[in-house]
Amino acid sequence: MQILVDADACPVKQIIVRLAKKYNIPVTMLIDTSHELSDDYSTVITVDKQADSVDFALMRLLTRDDIVVTQDFGLAAMVIGKGARAINQNGLIFTNDNIDRLLLERHIGQKIRRSGGRTKGPSKRTKDDDARFESAFDSLLQGKG
Repeated sequence: MQILVDADACPVKQIIVRLAKKYNIPVTMLIDTSHELSDDYSTVITVDKQADSVDFALMRLLTRDDIVVTQDFGLAAMVIGKGARAINQNGLIFTNDNIDRLLLERHIGQKIRRSGGRTKGPSKRTKDDDARFESAFDSLLQGKG
């Protein structure tokens, strides 16, 4: 098992590393060339800044036993399709039961924005968001999620 992180805009990298160290699980953080990341525990892979380049690189590394941290519903759907597990930065564990709805909501939001409409953006991140992520991520690492 390894933890793969779509790390470009991931606000919970420190929590991921802390829990990975606790369970001695390797972490690979993937970023594109417009970001910089240094970590004493994780392997950091930098890929070209092209559409979905981090997603494609992550999928090449993915095995069935892995856990992926991403806020990208499309990537999460591919991860689930490979039989691995995925979680977002707020502790939402992506499953076959919720991914179709999430993809549909994303599609509807994109249609609204393309037609000139507006959609509500994400709320400001709170300590409660971090706590929810940590609890759900810890459960996944223990095999309970």
